[in-house]
Amino acid sequence: MSEDQHAAAMRFVFEAGVLKRTALIGMILAAMEGADPARVTMLCVLHDTQETRTTDLPHIAKRYLTAAVTEYEAGETLEAIVARDADKLECLVQAVEYRHQGIDDVQRWIDSSRAALRTNSAHRLADAALTGRPLAWLTPPARPE
Repeated sequence: MSEDQHAAAMRFVFEAGVLKRTALIGMILAAMEGADPARVTMLCVLHDTQETRTTDLPHIAKRYLTAAVTEYEAGETLEAIVARDADKLECLVQAVEYRHQGIDDVQRWIDSSRAALRTNSAHRLADAALTGRPLAWLTPPARPE
């Protein structure tokens, strides 16, 4: 993928930001990494449905809960690795959006999300997110004359 394609993918992710977008990011990352997009999307959706009631749990809280999605929690398959990267990338994107809105204290959030990424594709998308404009999707593309 070219840098322009990474930027285009991030514009789409920013546009979908009104939704919990981990599954969408997982589907994109799966295609980039050669993982099964359907399985990654399923793992992401299952992971996110847990968070609708428990919220996004801090790492320390996870030791007190039994994981509902063993594959995701084990993080051993390519699909689980990609799904986890999607979750971390979604956090990074949210922090970038907050920074764009003028909230300054997000750099540690960005750094910790980025440090957790394992795939090359997730790192490339993170680069695109950090240099992108979250609301660029609102501006229609220029029409050729």
